[in-house]
Amino acid sequence: MKPERSFVAERAVAQHCAALLPARQAGSADALARFAALGERLARALATGFAPLLGDCPPCVSAALPEEATPSALAVTIPQLAASSLLSAGSQQAPVLVSLGGAAVLQLVDRAFGGKGEATVPLPTSFPLSAELMITRIEAVLVAAMTRALGEGTALSPVRRSASLAELAPFAADLPLAVLTLEIGETEGAPWRLVIAVPVSMLDALLGRGEAPGHARPARAAHPSPVDAPFADMPLTLSAVLVDMRMAMSALSKLEVGQIIPVAVARAVPMRISGQTIAHGTVGALDDRVAIQITQAF
Repeated sequence: MKPERSFVAERAVAQHCAALLPARQAGSADALARFAALGERLARALATGFAPLLGDCPPCVSAALPEEATPSALAVTIPQLAASSLLSAGSQQAPVLVSLGGAAVLQLVDRAFGGKGEATVPLPTSFPLSAELMITRIEAVLVAAMTRALGEGTALSPVRRSASLAELAPFAADLPLAVLTLEIGETEGAPWRLVIAVPVSMLDALLGRGEAPGHARPARAAHPSPVDAPFADMPLTLSAVLVDMRMAMSALSKLEVGQIIPVAVARAVPMRISGQTIAHGTVGALDDRVAIQITQAF
């Protein structure tokens, strides 16, 4: 049957918009929430990782809430001179950009050569060789910290790095990104800004889709060992109590120079740290010096 006239739409056909896609919005919000949780874990891992570069003094690291941005908007927030590295994460090789400002890198170089941690003003247009060596160390710290924050099952490997984000060109111009900013600060001076960017479409590949029923929880990262840096070199005061005796106030008030007080040294000398006994030992000699041989450790 042929119509007598052509059909004409009375109004424009409805098109989908973000408001009509609540499931997609919920998924994006959930991914950003898991990205924020990663930022909190990463802040703790970075505090330990950066400690050896700061005289074994862990810095204060805080993570802001992640935001969505375009590559052009991201480029505005990163200094012209910055240590930017593109990493590949997981089996799907999700691209991850990590970028630390050039001033922070040069301050760490100055510390490494015995300085106070100061960067030249104005900054150079490119990094010197000494800074390139420091960037290699920083990149290793970031890879180790992110591996710990993501879980040991997620492999991270450097792809390439550059002092210029434009030369690095990590993402396509129209690719939506999830951007996480962390501040690394000490007691003095302005904090450093560490920027981490991941394509929004790769967040699930990087972070997983959440725990499904019946799936095993991934193993948690092990707590730092007290024999590992930065705790291993922490000085503690160890006291060996040779004599523990009581004396009346009247006898104490009559003490004079040259007076001899007989004492009995215990067979098991307690060794204490902060008032807590950690071992017992016996008094002896070693190379003409008084020594204590440990007989019991707790």
